[in-house]
Amino acid sequence: MTLFVPAVVFAVLYVVSRRRDARRLRNGVFLVGALGSLLLAGVLELAAASALLQLLVFAGAGLAGVLVLVLAGFLVGNGVTMSRREGRSLGNLLSLLAGLALLVLPPASVALIFVPAGTELPSGVVTMSIALGVLIVFACLYAAATFAAFGLYSIVYSRYRHTDSPDALVVLGSGLVRGEVPPLLRSRLDKALAIYRAVPEGAARPLLVPSGGQGADEPRPEGAAMAEYLLAHGADPADVHPETASTSTRENLVLSREVQRAAGLEGSTLVVTNDYHVLRAALLARAVGSDAQVVGSPTAAYYVPSAFLREYVAIMVEHRRLNGVAVASIAVFVALLAVASFLPV
Repeated sequence: MTLFVPAVVFAVLYVVSRRRDARRLRNGVFLVGALGSLLLAGVLELAAASALLQLLVFAGAGLAGVLVLVLAGFLVGNGVTMSRREGRSLGNLLSLLAGLALLVLPPASVALIFVPAGTELPSGVVTMSIALGVLIVFACLYAAATFAAFGLYSIVYSRYRHTDSPDALVVLGSGLVRGEVPPLLRSRLDKALAIYRAVPEGAARPLLVPSGGQGADEPRPEGAAMAEYLLAHGADPADVHPETASTSTRENLVLSREVQRAAGLEGSTLVVTNDYHVLRAALLARAVGSDAQVVGSPTAAYYVPSAFLREYVAIMVEHRRLNGVAVASIAVFVALLAVASFLPV
């Protein structure tokens, strides 16, 4: 039973951290730590029980390898779909690149680790090859673990139940198409309208703050187009206060709070965005000192994989110092192992 102790520790850390603030990425780390430790402990218990169960464990490992190949194929196919429907920008090609990485990096690391050992290459070359292969393995494991923490907790947080009667609803912009609200942005506005209309009769209606400035390729500010949509679908003009100067999610949150203050409403705030963007928006809200929580609206299925990868990359960049230290630590550890291999026994 001692094998399950790490799972219990991670589970307690997750519960405590989430109760303090649900808008923390470390919650995802603790959650993945708990589930991963539980899975590992279960596998080790099964492997120690009998030869038949050991066989099942090996079969499960083989199935996991097959699933990785299936996932890689799915991501490559999704990347092709994204490039056809949304254009060939780097953000739209992320799922394609991730799929190719899954196909190339695992066999490359295996080749670097095992192939040189059976050759007549100089020992230094063999050691460097093995070290590079091990470094790739650790880097892939780090990327997989951090993405699992982000992806799993994004799903968990998006299911978090927030207040049904906020004082303000902030709708984050996502870009206009020829000056009009596209389907992606429309889903956010429809979600905000559903919450707005659900306020019990006689209760104060929330302030609606459509937030977004004017991009270089847009004929008008997003906030103005979003406000027009809200008014056309039944929102009271007195409740709609657009924010039209922001150029990023961080600015959305900061400038929308100023709009709320100008309207005399600084109570509970609910931010509306798409489901894939919920966790990053929540992390940014916490970073700018806002107590706002975030809810998500539906997204077209083909758009989700690439969108989640884009959000993951954005979060990794925002925490680049921490990730840089982690990756550097892995590189130093592998380098020390390589150096140790040259030392006399």
